[in-house]
Amino acid sequence: MEHLFHPDNAREYTSGITEAIRLLVDQLATLEGPTTGISPATAAAPVAEIDLDSPLVDGSAALAEVSRLWLQDAVWFHDPSYAAHLNCPVVIPSLVGELLIAAVNTSMDTFDQSVGGTFMERRLIDWTAARAGYPEATRDGVFTSGGSQSNLQALLLARGEAERRGVPLDRLRFLTSADSHFSIAKSARLLGMGDAAAIAIPTDAEHRMDVAALREALDECVVDGLVPAAVVATAGTTDFGVIDPLHAIADACQDFNVWFHVDAAYGGGLLASPKYRHLLDGIERSNSITIDFHKTWFQPVSSSALLVRDLATMQHASWYADYLNPRESTSPNQVDKSLQTTRRFDALKLWLTLRTMGADQIGAYLETVIDVAREVYDLLSVQPDIEVITPSQLSTVVFRYVDPHLDEEAVGDLNRRIRAEMWSGGRGVVAATKVDGRQFLKLTLLNPKATVSDVLDIIEQVRTLGASLGRAVPEVVR
Repeated sequence: MEHLFHPDNAREYTSGITEAIRLLVDQLATLEGPTTGISPATAAAPVAEIDLDSPLVDGSAALAEVSRLWLQDAVWFHDPSYAAHLNCPVVIPSLVGELLIAAVNTSMDTFDQSVGGTFMERRLIDWTAARAGYPEATRDGVFTSGGSQSNLQALLLARGEAERRGVPLDRLRFLTSADSHFSIAKSARLLGMGDAAAIAIPTDAEHRMDVAALREALDECVVDGLVPAAVVATAGTTDFGVIDPLHAIADACQDFNVWFHVDAAYGGGLLASPKYRHLLDGIERSNSITIDFHKTWFQPVSSSALLVRDLATMQHASWYADYLNPRESTSPNQVDKSLQTTRRFDALKLWLTLRTMGADQIGAYLETVIDVAREVYDLLSVQPDIEVITPSQLSTVVFRYVDPHLDEEAVGDLNRRIRAEMWSGGRGVVAATKVDGRQFLKLTLLNPKATVSDVLDIIEQVRTLGASLGRAVPEVVR
């Protein structure tokens, strides 16, 4: 029984954790970039050779194997040359929380499994909802695994409110921006409404939801005998980092009596920013909000939350079981309002972060990456060999390398090759996307230690590779 976390094995636990920390710190000291650029085939081969039925027995040997299979080729989000996806470097207080969470193994479903954790999570939900402007008497919410789950639960609640009014499922529709997260359309499918239930609303020149088009679509729903169950605004689109016009959308929802959800998975960190909090003005008029603490609050995955204006609406996610949370129970059971049953005490990470650093420091980190993104965009917008798309309100920059001698197809292919070469060379990591069918690259800046100079170094890699790879492409007259 020497492997169980138990007072009798405190020395073994300390030894194992210390050795793992030493391995991690030693690995950090050897890093020379965000990635080794390993290929999928090369990464898969040694893993496939492992015989999981033959344990190594020795913990040190197991750690060495993990280092060889994963850690040595891990992608490091703290490196200033990582600028691809919505992965943030994490703050140390949250890592202390992870250590405690894993060891104690608290499950948040019932009070008799979590005790004080129940009230710490509830306090954090209330604190965040207060920052969003929800009324004290009715606000509520719950921690989730991520933005997709938060969005799913929000739309479940919206569907439940519509069904409570007697609206048949096949008549319900969700309306959201054409640039919203894919989880909105996916949620319509998971909720049994079908793909046609998710209506994409066009965006304006700044890639924000076109409110005139929204109102037209709402009118068309009514004329066609359909019932809008929810409108989803995005506070921080994945590609462009823009925020839909929240007040105008709230007005439309009010006029049509529609549930108003704000997906602020990306932009939710603005709630901690004195400088940029105003960008979320109007969010207080919503019925529900998605917040991802593991994006712009610098927490390790997973750490997300769904906030609701009216706690009574959480009933649509409730289920009662005599063996767990009987309906007559007087205990404060979090499972009553969660899609998950067994659930980690992820709130502890944010709690330790706030109690150690304070919200203003988290907000300052986000303000830094926003300011860097804006300066980088301004600098790139005047470069003859770089094309940029609309400035971000948050911290993305959508751009690409251009060559006047190449047609659109060749330019797209060239940028795909640039990205692949950067990855394989381990020099930097950027993302890719398409805008109106055209291939672009994307910087997602979430590292407050990365300077404008660091980001321009990434651009210089793109430019150098573009010029080199472009010479091998036959010229095509536009």
